[in-house]
Amino acid sequence: MARQTSLRMPRGRPREFDTDAAVERAMGVFWSCGYHGTSLPDLLEATNLSRGSLYAAFGDKHGLFLCALDRYIDDALARLDTELDPRKNALAGLRTCLAGYVDRTSGIAGKRGCLVVATAMELAAHDTEVEQRIRRFFKTMETRLTEALARAQAAGELADGVDSNRWIERSEKPVSGRRSRSPR
Repeated sequence: MARQTSLRMPRGRPREFDTDAAVERAMGVFWSCGYHGTSLPDLLEATNLSRGSLYAAFGDKHGLFLCALDRYIDDALARLDTELDPRKNALAGLRTCLAGYVDRTSGIAGKRGCLVVATAMELAAHDTEVEQRIRRFFKTMETRLTEALARAQAAGELADGVDSNRWIERSEKPVSGRRSRSPR
């Protein structure tokens, strides 16, 4: 006897917009204006969504913000993974990583600063979802940089006595401070 299964159709009409594109455009607004500086009308205009579509897809402004922050973090970690690919020379990867950072944070490109650092200053103290994402991002970034430094050291590409953990600690603080002070 054949079993019949019923397909459950989602309620309402199917989405008629590209969710990824909407998140990308919203990320740009949040990145430029900050969370509190971004209004719902700003998001509706940037994403070309109606209020109902935005709420149906993301729940609310905070839900859309978390999607945008996740996108930013995913993009940053994917770039880091490419730069520090363990199959390639570790020192060359570290140089590429640092040169890319300088390019992304200099001149016009660097004026917005870092979305993660700005978000940490604006929201992390009172938003546990944001704080968890930011902690996870910095821990992951630190781990990947430390692994690359260890590979470079094992290959004899760094001077004896270089403490990778201390180097990471020293390099992250000025970087985070500079990125947080970038003018909006």
